Amino acid sequence: MIFADPPYGDTSLAWDRRVEGWLPLARGALRPSGSMWVFGSLRCFMATAAAFDDAGWKYAQEIVWEKQNGSGFHADRFKRVHELVAQFYRSDARWSAVYNVVQTTPDATARTVRRKKRPPHTGHIDAGHYVSEDGGPRLMRSVIHARNAHGRAIHPTEKPSGLIEILIRTSCPEGGLVGDWFAGSGAAGEACRFSGRRYLGCELDPVMARKAADRIAALLPLATGDRS
Repeated sequence: MIFADPPYGDTSLAWDRRVEGWLPLARGALRPSGSMWVFGSLRCFMATAAAFDDAGWKYAQEIVWEKQNGSGFHADRFKRVHELVAQFYRSDARWSAVYNVVQTTPDATARTVRRKKRPPHTGHIDAGHYVSEDGGPRLMRSVIHARNAHGRAIHPTEKPSGLIEILIRTSCPEGGLVGDWFAGSGAAGEACRFSGRRYLGCELDPVMARKAADRIAALLPLATGDRS
């Protein structure tokens, strides 16, 4: 699996410049059974859609990350409290062959439902009823609420490791390798330690790379793949 949180290129900040040329390299590094999750804004994905196509990537699905607080200072727009993360796979691969285990949540409520049945051809209301039982796990929704690292982030655009862990468990088997192409503070490395996956991160900033390495090394004694 490949995880990527590249600069979006949505602002005039010096560090927020879109990186070119990495998409073909990432495709070449990925097995046909693997996939890639990429963080971005809608503006960013629209501007780079042709680059994904040209590099041989095929879109699979997207998730909305809902944050507890927003960003941006425009009074003429809605307060932005979300970011997108899209899943891609190689265009020469079949989706059915891509490792993809959608995560579940254990919060489905058990309930009994009684409804009267109305046959559509007569309009008659049947006196009978049926019982529907539900409960236990259900598929995780595509809108995921997760607190950002505001006030405690090591990197200015750091993503919550808990959210990244969901993506990793979905798209990488236990013991598999996650390649992080824009490692930043190593949040994905932390998620790999918690989920029992191997991790390879790339970061150009030597200071941030050191912080990421220290962060991951601090978790080594607890690297069991089990949060308990």
